[in-house]
Amino acid sequence: MYLLVGLGNPGVRYARTRHNAGFLVIDELARGLGARFVSHPARALVARAVLEEKEVVLAKPQTYMNASGTAVAALLDAEGIPPERLLVVLDDMDLPFGTLRFRRRGSAGGHRGLASIIEALGTADFPRLRVGIGRPPPGEEAAEYVLRPLAEEEWEAFAAVILRAVEGVRVFLRDGLETAMNRFNGASG
Repeated sequence: MYLLVGLGNPGVRYARTRHNAGFLVIDELARGLGARFVSHPARALVARAVLEEKEVVLAKPQTYMNASGTAVAALLDAEGIPPERLLVVLDDMDLPFGTLRFRRRGSAGGHRGLASIIEALGTADFPRLRVGIGRPPPGEEAAEYVLRPLAEEEWEAFAAVILRAVEGVRVFLRDGLETAMNRFNGASG
């Protein structure tokens, strides 16, 4: 069994923002599988499904981004899933818009949601998929940029990136992390 976690912030206000890239990928996976989210005691919405012949738990922590680790640690414990069978999907301002990057392990790179997970698990040794959202334009604060709802023309391009990330998750489950890294890392579009 795998735990696929998307990072984001709960609530309609954040639904179509860059910072919710992780939620959007998990939502799209669930939609494609016909899986329904239910509330979990670990302070997350979860859906169970079979994806690429693997049992998966799709999860969206409801703790807000910067406290995601609390929910992720509780979910791994409740489901008996080891960290190496965790995949965290998150936004990354340091990657150009549309770029995907699978990593086997690593630092939080300034992402507070990922830092919270590393702290809660006591390890950075778990796979993650970073979704490039690019840097804010000159004069716009980073927090404003990641939390501002996307304009319609931005949304169309972002939705295409989300679909590529969904395909990346499928390849990760079907063919393994190495294949996903070789196929998706660095390429955009």
